[in-house]
Amino acid sequence: MDLSSDKRASTLPLTRIRIWYGILLLIVAVFGLRLFYLQVIRYGHYKTAALSDQLKQYEIPAARGTISAYDGGASVPIVLNQTLYTVYADPSYVKHPEKVAATLADVLGGSSADYRQKITRKGSRYVILAKKVSKAKKEQLLKHEYPGIGAQEQSYRVYPQGSLASQLLGFVNNDGKGVYGIEQALNSELSGRPGQLKAITDVHGVPLAASTNNVSTPAKSGDKVQLTIDLGMQKQMETILKSEYKKTRSQGLSAIIIDPYSGKVKAMANYPTYNPAKYEDVTNMKLYQNAAVSNAIEPGSTMKPLTTAAALDQHVVTPTTTFYDPAHWLVDGYNITDIEEDGGAREQSVSSILSLSLNTGATWLLMQMSGGGNKITMKGINAWHDYMVSHYLFGHDTGIEQGYESAGVVPANDASRPALALTYANTAFGQGVQVTALQMADALSSVINGGTYYKPTLVASTTDADGKVTTNKPKVVKQHVVGSKVGKQLEPLMENVVKTYLNEGFGYMRFPDRYMVGGKTGTAQVAQPGGGYYKNIYNGTYMGFVGGNKPQYVVVVFNIKPDVSGYAGSYGGQPVFADIAHMLIDNGYVAPKQ
Repeated sequence: MDLSSDKRASTLPLTRIRIWYGILLLIVAVFGLRLFYLQVIRYGHYKTAALSDQLKQYEIPAARGTISAYDGGASVPIVLNQTLYTVYADPSYVKHPEKVAATLADVLGGSSADYRQKITRKGSRYVILAKKVSKAKKEQLLKHEYPGIGAQEQSYRVYPQGSLASQLLGFVNNDGKGVYGIEQALNSELSGRPGQLKAITDVHGVPLAASTNNVSTPAKSGDKVQLTIDLGMQKQMETILKSEYKKTRSQGLSAIIIDPYSGKVKAMANYPTYNPAKYEDVTNMKLYQNAAVSNAIEPGSTMKPLTTAAALDQHVVTPTTTFYDPAHWLVDGYNITDIEEDGGAREQSVSSILSLSLNTGATWLLMQMSGGGNKITMKGINAWHDYMVSHYLFGHDTGIEQGYESAGVVPANDASRPALALTYANTAFGQGVQVTALQMADALSSVINGGTYYKPTLVASTTDADGKVTTNKPKVVKQHVVGSKVGKQLEPLMENVVKTYLNEGFGYMRFPDRYMVGGKTGTAQVAQPGGGYYKNIYNGTYMGFVGGNKPQYVVVVFNIKPDVSGYAGSYGGQPVFADIAHMLIDNGYVAPKQ
């Protein structure tokens, strides 16, 4: 018997055990090191990765600020918020689509076949089924607890006054953004600041309220806006515009009532208009725009009071100055003439320039700015350009709280420009220059209030989420627009225009003696796109004031291409002004003379 052989045989199992034990230790060490790597070294990474599937971030929408207007001394909301719901589906979770579709149709209305197509849509995790669903219908639907069907709260604008002031207000689109009007101009203030919720959720994405990892930042509501608008004036003016739109067969009417001593707009409207609650039904996008601030046109003879004010301010004429009017001027080879009813060549006055609406008279005023005589020079052109651009601020945005404001167009005073004298003669009586109704109201206000140009505004005050009220005080844009006496000189000249029309048979221009009413018509030729003017198409404009001891309101009317039998200004602009002036007087908005 070989003892050495037996000894070797007995050590083999022990060796194998040691080898397997070593391998086992190695495996345990590897797993241990791996676990140490994962649980200690890479702990932060994998915790973040794990949470990424459960940690959801939600935006908490902020309540949009409401908008109010004045009704007498009270503040009345005209734009509010309403909470409705958007019903949606995640097709990947929907079971029994036929049953779900039938329930959707029963609760929400519509076709079950359409709903079935949406909730079985491949490759989509979010399908909108219905918008603006009431809370009652939302709850009726969700009580079925269908997997994959949910509802999301959404705030919508509500308009208690219907279409009132719609173009002034604008609307909030489906993305929650304010467009047009106040909603666009003050979108950031009205929007507020959304909050944030970072929450641990269950497998269905529902936040776990008890989780200590939830982080919430509350939303901050938008500012409440109080407008300067007077609801009574606004409603009645809109009624007037609607009526005159039909009477004059107009293509568009705009009007403004403004306080000349503060720049506060008391009423601003256009017709036709639209319902902001149904803005998606509008097919003509121009209806969205507030034409009173966005539609710059050639104003026609309503410019003549401003030309007169500039000449008075330069002391080249006085209110009683007379001159010989040849009934035509030859400027740059073109004849500037008046209408036949003005009586032809004869002695005229600064007063008759307005009462008879003399184009030759406005041209003569520009000649006086040129140094006197019967020529238009660069001196006069530069002076009148300065008044239009730097005094009356034509060609500049007013900065009113509206989207899409037009700055208008003032021709350059470039001496090398052909027929420059003719161009500026035309601007003196409101042709060849484009302005908005608001710009005209601001310019006349700055003359009759003694020479201060106030920034026009629609906002009386704002109130933030903490209740802090910020009052919008009148902002002076420019002083010494004209001398303090020029407005007092211009007032009786414009009052005489009203008396002239009354004497000529326009009975609606009769106003009680205890009130002062002055104005000026404008019949403006409409430019053709390719140059020149249409022969028989005009805009009718009117610019005036109403008051007692002093002008209390300035009123401007733009009537676009009225179809009337006489002059567009006399028959398309003046009747609208007269209706508004009577409304202001008859309803006690104007303090009578003491």
